[in-house]
Amino acid sequence: MANYRIRKYEDKDCEVVKDIFAVGIREHIPAGFVYTLKQPRLHLTLMCVLCLLFLSSRSFMLSILAVALLLAGLRQVSDYIYSTYVEATLKDDLLDINKTYMKSKGSCFWVAESNDHVVAMVAAVPSKGEPGALELKRMSVRKNYRGQGIAKALCRTVLDFARANGYKAVVLETSHVQYDAQKLYESIGYKKIRQFVLPMLVAKIINFSILTYRYDFPRN
Repeated sequence: MANYRIRKYEDKDCEVVKDIFAVGIREHIPAGFVYTLKQPRLHLTLMCVLCLLFLSSRSFMLSILAVALLLAGLRQVSDYIYSTYVEATLKDDLLDINKTYMKSKGSCFWVAESNDHVVAMVAAVPSKGEPGALELKRMSVRKNYRGQGIAKALCRTVLDFARANGYKAVVLETSHVQYDAQKLYESIGYKKIRQFVLPMLVAKIINFSILTYRYDFPRN
């Protein structure tokens, strides 16, 4: 088990917190691309492209090359989607963490330290879509420190904060390719309440979906 402590965010944590977030999100790019390659719609599209190119060029090698280039382009699109999300978030709630989380009522931001180094983070803010619920956000743990109980401890910290501040539930969203995160939340007691595909055209083509989880506190 890792030797760590959880504390509230301080201004000195700003840059390392942003780095942990950005690196953590970009780690999902390979898994997201593999998921895309498994989609039947993509298989059908590639077969149609291959057939059309072969019929027009009469060159099987040229057709295969064109499909390979199409896949390479798709990988670049995947990179762009994740990178755009990172950039948007860094300009949104992570631009001024104190203002967004530490100075707002019912919100908070925590980091986990190990050997005096910040290695993980999590945030909480009142949910806009679920009245009376707290939303867990920005959960991320450095790769070398995973599997040591830090993520579960951060989740418990959010639950304790929600309970102490009178929230009736905690909600969160995660992507369909964040398999370890899903297992973690379910092991703690979160229940999946819905799943939806993002409205963007590219997301619809690759079936990129978001899962919403909810943890309800027992009623007295």
